[in-house]
Amino acid sequence: MASILNLAGVGLSSSVAVRRRGRDGGFAGAVERARTRRLVSVRAEAQAINPEIRKSEEKVVDAVVVSELSKPLTAYCRCWRSGTFPLCDGSHVKHNKATGDNVGPLLLKKQKE
Repeated sequence: MASILNLAGVGLSSSVAVRRRGRDGGFAGAVERARTRRLVSVRAEAQAINPEIRKSEEKVVDAVVVSELSKPLTAYCRCWRSGTFPLCDGSHVKHNKATGDNVGPLLLKKQKE
């Protein structure tokens, strides 16, 4: 089954494949049902994901100060292309060049004491 999701204005393609094995109604059938696998893949389409927010800025980056953090700075991905999702790995740079978009990461900063 394949479907298209629209998550906060972001076009995402999602495909779900379910494989089921034969059932004979006995213990072997129960074991086979327990081995049922579900594969889910989500990928973002090659289009701008920020159609209207602060388009006059070169890159939209927001920072939030939080007191209870273990690291001084953590960057979260908002372009859906990071290989380390949900953490940002800089993939938005390539995405922005390819699409003309201006999306950047969400930065969580530790509050200075």
